[in-house]
Amino acid sequence: MAINPEQSSVDVKDLYGDPSRFLISDLCRIVEDYMSTDQVKEVYRAYLYGAQSHEGQFRKTGEPYIYHPIAVARILAEMHMDSKSISAAILHDVIEDTAATKEIVAEKFGDDIAELVDGVSKLTELKFKNKKEQQAINIQKVLMAMARDIRVILIKLADRLHNMRTLGVMRTEKRRRIAKETLDIYVPLARRLGINTLRLELEDLGFRAMYPMRYRILEHTMLQEAGHRKEVIQKIHNGLTARLDEMGIEANVSSRKKHPYSLYKKMCDKSLTYKNIFDVYGMRVIVDSVDDCYRVLGA
Repeated sequence: MAINPEQSSVDVKDLYGDPSRFLISDLCRIVEDYMSTDQVKEVYRAYLYGAQSHEGQFRKTGEPYIYHPIAVARILAEMHMDSKSISAAILHDVIEDTAATKEIVAEKFGDDIAELVDGVSKLTELKFKNKKEQQAINIQKVLMAMARDIRVILIKLADRLHNMRTLGVMRTEKRRRIAKETLDIYVPLARRLGINTLRLELEDLGFRAMYPMRYRILEHTMLQEAGHRKEVIQKIHNGLTARLDEMGIEANVSSRKKHPYSLYKKMCDKSLTYKNIFDVYGMRVIVDSVDDCYRVLGA
């Protein structure tokens, strides 16, 4: 059954013809929570054009290529990025990998989206002449300088994250090269922009691809420790919550666990064993004001 492009969302029961439309339906449901109907329609139009442009193209996983741009768009949608960013994410490879041009994208979707798509394409095509230029810090500077719109960097980070999630089909040597590039270039970029959700996942995926055995051993150790420490963490949580209630302070109290890469880096940097690290788990207390923050610290 054909889908009406004027719909603001897509009904899953109408989508049996093309599996990729289940993915765009899911994406539309996410963006409907914070976008206007016209903006959702814009995202859907980008999908229709992207699916048409990438028709017959497949990823190394064997999936239709359009799955990748939709996944990139979903990562950004979960961050509540604007409709132009989501549309550009869906279209981010059309200039590089299809017959589409910047002018065609501009004609169909406007100059803003065309600039974003073109910006991502230029970052992808970036080449460096010598080892000095290839140093990670120089590449980071060039990427930031080239991206006149910070949304270009965000789309590129989401693109890299999905590529890292699907890295398993690559040869070992290529996986390690991409993982190193991710840890050296994209992780610092995400840190610089304060996008910790992307940064933490990029770190762990990069670590797992670079050193799979070390990752598995450390992850297994952390899982074992979690079972032993769960009761202690709960007691600390209950104690903190009770004390804050006594003080009349409204707070959000939660526990946090170090991610494998963060833990591994600390062990390497400080020549520590796992047993010598005492902040694998921690408590996070979020309050409404600076005054309450100091009161909690003094409690």
